[in-house]
Amino acid sequence: MTRILALFLLVTTSALAQQEISIVKFNTVQKLLDDKSAPIQIINFWATWCAPCVKELPLIEAINEQSAEEEVKVTLISLDFADKIDKVKSFVKLKKIKSTVVLLDDIDYNSWIDKIDKEWSGAIPATLLLNTKTGKRKFIEKELVDGELQTLIKEIKE
Repeated sequence: MTRILALFLLVTTSALAQQEISIVKFNTVQKLLDDKSAPIQIINFWATWCAPCVKELPLIEAINEQSAEEEVKVTLISLDFADKIDKVKSFVKLKKIKSTVVLLDDIDYNSWIDKIDKEWSGAIPATLLLNTKTGKRKFIEKELVDGELQTLIKEIKE
């Protein structure tokens, strides 16, 4: 009986630890842009097939782990195709990503890219930092390097 209970708890804990990844349209992303639940928002656009995106994810995850102190909300928006949701879920699990992850299923890029930033060409990785209190924002359309995200956060805090 004890072995069965231990096995049940192990399976249940593993299932709970796996985060849910939603497939969303741009209107959900727009709600994120308008969300004021944290003073600083970091919204990163990435894909599992994008090597620079994958390379910078640990830097973003490090900020997410410190977010309780920093009051920073991190959201990773996957631009993988919706039919690749299982690949995204496996990737997130393998990389032990704890940040909120959504998969954007809105292939009419021209209708929403300018709403993120008018200068965005559509290339990824791309990261938007928002200070929800002051309205300050920074947009970076390149791979982030170590220490850069911390500097950008300081810039929009001031």
